[in-house]
Parts: sequence; C-alpha cells; structure tokens
Amino acid sequence: MSALRRAAAAMTAAVAVLTGCSAGGDDPPAPHHHGQLRGITLPAWNTDDYDRHEARRYLRQIAATGARWVVFTPTWYQGGVRDSAMHTTGETASDRGVRRIVGLAHDAGLKVMLKPHVDLVDGADRAGIRPADRDAWFTAYERFITHYAGLAEDVGAEQFSVGTELAGTSADRRRWTRVIAAVRDTYDGPLTYAANFDEYARIRFWRALDVIGIDAYWPLTDTATTDPDRLAKGWEPIVAELAAFAARQDRKILFTEAGYASQRGTTAAPYSWTVSEHAAADEQSAAYQALLTAFDGRSWWAGVCWWMWDDWPDTGETAPRLAYTPHGKPAEKVLRRWWRG
Repeated sequence: MSALRRAAAAMTAAVAVLTGCSAGGDDPPAPHHHGQLRGITLPAWNTDDYDRHEARRYLRQIAATGARWVVFTPTWYQGGVRDSAMHTTGETASDRGVRRIVGLAHDAGLKVMLKPHVDLVDGADRAGIRPADRDAWFTAYERFITHYAGLAEDVGAEQFSVGTELAGTSADRRRWTRVIAAVRDTYDGPLTYAANFDEYARIRFWRALDVIGIDAYWPLTDTATTDPDRLAKGWEPIVAELAAFAARQDRKILFTEAGYASQRGTTAAPYSWTVSEHAAADEQSAAYQALLTAFDGRSWWAGVCWWMWDDWPDTGETAPRLAYTPHGKPAEKVLRRWWRG
C-alpha cells in the first residue's frame, strides 16, 4: 500500500475507532454517549509480566469497570540522556508476552493501544533525553518503534502510539515526521503521540497523526482537596485551552494517560508517585470525578486512558493503598458509575 493510501486508511480507521466506543456519565446526571474512548493502562515492569497468570484476571477486572480499551507499555532503556541508542533490559516485556497479553485482551472484549516507552536506566525523567548525536538517536528510535509497529500490526492492535513524553526531542518536526512515515509503512491503524501536559503545545507534527495524545497530569489545586468546586475551577482554563488547541490542529484530543495516586495532595501533583505517605482514596476518587465531569460531552475530547491498573506482584513499586491503581477503591466505583451507568 502506498504511503498516501496508508495515511488515508489510517485516518478512516481513526474515525471508526474514536466513534466506536460509548462513554457514560455520572448518576446523576444521566450518562452521555459521545464515542469517547474508555481505557486503562496495564504497564509492564519486567520481561515476564505479560506472561504472568495474573494477566487474565487483571484484564477481566479492567473490563468489569466498563472500560473498552487497555493500553500496554513495553519499554526499552538507554543509559544516559546523551546516549544515542536504546536497548532491551530485564525490565522489557518480551515480545511473546506482548503477543499473549493482546490476545487475552481481545478475548476479554477489550481493544488495544500499544504504547511503547523509552526510559532511562537510572529512573530519571525521559523528558530529559537530549542525545548528543541526534541522527544516530533517531535512527535507533525508528528501529525501536517500527519493531513494535510491526508487532502491533501482526496482533491486530487497534491503535498505536509513536512515542511518549520525549520532550527533549519532540520539537524536531523533520525527524519525527520521518519516524511517523516509517510507522505508517508498517502499521495501518490510527496513530497518536503521548505528549506530557507541559509538552504538547510545542509539538509541530500533530497533523501527521490521527489524534493528539496528552498525558494529562495538570495540577488542579495548590493543596490537597476533595472539594468539587475547587477541582472544577482548576479544570476550567485547561478545558478552554485544549478546546482552542484541538480546533487549531483539526484533531481530537485523547488523554493517553491521566491518573491520581491515592495519596494526600495528588490533586496538586498528579504526576508524583510519592507526593505523600498518607493514603487519601477520597482525594483520588474526587479527582477522577472532576476529570470525567469536566470533559463529558466535549466533542473534541476523544476520551481517557487511566494510569494504571493493579501492579504486578513483587515489583517493588508503590504500595497498593498509595498507588495509582483505582482497583478496590472509591475511584473504581466512580469509573463504574460513569462507564457502566
């Protein structure tokens, strides 16, 4: 298929994908149905995570919330921010595991977005990656991302992300447009890029993609709160800004990530895994409610992929009572009310 026909096919697929999933509303008010994507991320931290027996149970639990999508995040790593290549490690989900988990997701009635990540081995912010040799880095990145684009095509993943929060490189329109073209030659479905909330406005290649992706970790307040009026006020200028941006780019906006740890202060620092040592499941649920209320019915909003579902056993990540997962907490009840009615 020619590049032009692939682009046209991908755009058609994007329209179908983004109008094929219904979304709910709170009770009260009555639920709305605007074709908004309802997703939850199930990340991998180790090579065998997607091979684990818990996977099937996690996917059933995700589907039970009313989610219709699940996001998977195989991750490669580079040694430092100036390095020019990335590589697999013992924390990279195996290709076999990715194939298995996508099959299990489809069996559970879930659509799939594959969202490969590049991280730093020391755990520093990937936004700091600024390679010394940009040509070499983009050559390596293209090999990395087209590997997963080919895998996504093979397993029938319904959507694909060409990158995530790579703010140190994402201003390079020419090189990123070349990467996107290479992905289109490999994968026929709709494409996005997952920009951080403080990155998306600087990106100049949105027109080469089918939907704008934003990891929506905007602070909504300056202190911990469950007050719906304060949270609503926090969203007001953001909603206005995003509506204008979507109109200028002629693209819908998908929250490729959004989430809140169940910790006191998460509404002031949603991007933090360790904002507090004090559990605050009520603040997490209030934040879920505020986001869904703020964006419900917005025709330019394509939906949300929540970060994240239950952690895998023995990974050493944040204790569940403080973690981003809504599972077994009031936030899960919020999702069920909105998504299941």
